[in-house]
Amino acid sequence: MTRAGAGGTRSYEFARRFVEQGHAVRMVTAGKGTRNEEGIEVVGVRGAYADYMRATSMSNLRRMAAFARFAAGATVAALRGPRPDVIYASSPPLTMAIPALAAALRWRAPLVFEVRDLWPEAPIQMGALRNPLTRGLARALERIVYARSTMLVALSPGIQAALPAGRSVLVPNSADLDLFDPVADRGPFQISYFGAMGEANDLSAAIGAARLLPDVRFVLMGDGKRRPALERSAPPNVTFRSGTKADVARLAAESSACLTLFKDVPVLATNSPNKLFDTFAAGRPAIVNMDGWMRELVERNDAGLYVRAGDAADLAEMIAWLRDNPDRAEQMGRNARALAEREFGRDELAARVLSVLEEAAR
Repeated sequence: MTRAGAGGTRSYEFARRFVEQGHAVRMVTAGKGTRNEEGIEVVGVRGAYADYMRATSMSNLRRMAAFARFAAGATVAALRGPRPDVIYASSPPLTMAIPALAAALRWRAPLVFEVRDLWPEAPIQMGALRNPLTRGLARALERIVYARSTMLVALSPGIQAALPAGRSVLVPNSADLDLFDPVADRGPFQISYFGAMGEANDLSAAIGAARLLPDVRFVLMGDGKRRPALERSAPPNVTFRSGTKADVARLAAESSACLTLFKDVPVLATNSPNKLFDTFAAGRPAIVNMDGWMRELVERNDAGLYVRAGDAADLAEMIAWLRDNPDRAEQMGRNARALAEREFGRDELAARVLSVLEEAAR
């Protein structure tokens, strides 16, 4: 996905940096036809969704059908030439392993498999994958792709801990240091959220906090299954928006702090969410509700606050504290931008992945 969309752009941003280093990149993704994007040969596959946020609006059955359709189409596309020196596949969904494994076998090429979320554990804990046979097949596919991969890329320490020892590298999501402006002028005190509004993103606490803080403006940008219900239950001080990645950057710039909220499900604490790194890049305090790596990042670097998952009162209390302590909020924002520049620059992380791919190809 490019910046014309609203979701993550990791694959696109990394791929165009690989091209800049002189590599040929052929990307199989959802879409129609074949086109060139900044030197990347983009091969579109019909029958799948290209917008993750819209996908969260689907029923579990429809999403699984879309995953299967894309896996079939991507397998056909991946088996067509030319022969790759290395195959780089990214999950979720875990069905991405099917075209990756098929292409690795067909071309006798090394496979580097990226794990962005722990599947099938995440849909199992979320209650989306209940059939014992389907669970068993998913776990078998997970074991096969991990065993067949030359190297695995993990997006968080929690994900890396679940992967085979000694065959993984940690490359978290990155911060878009160019698009997000840490010195943009802000308006009145405002809290924002940008991202998916599906079952995994529990925004009910944000709605509850808004009711407790009627003088604070909340802006929620994104789409997903839960958005209609959230809009119906929201008080007047909550505004809903949709937009592109550039709109996300503008929203972050006008915000006083940004939310990274998830449902209280253990596996979700291993996430490496784009919205958190976008918040760091924007130089705004991050409010997170997952105990673990995300909490450690904001507290160790004084770049934001931790609140208890699903606790609207706790969230309202922390937001009120930021409102009443603007100097501390400003310092947290500066610390967040410094953290983004120090540890999560896209050039450095893309180079780390490229070194893994080059080593696998050798």
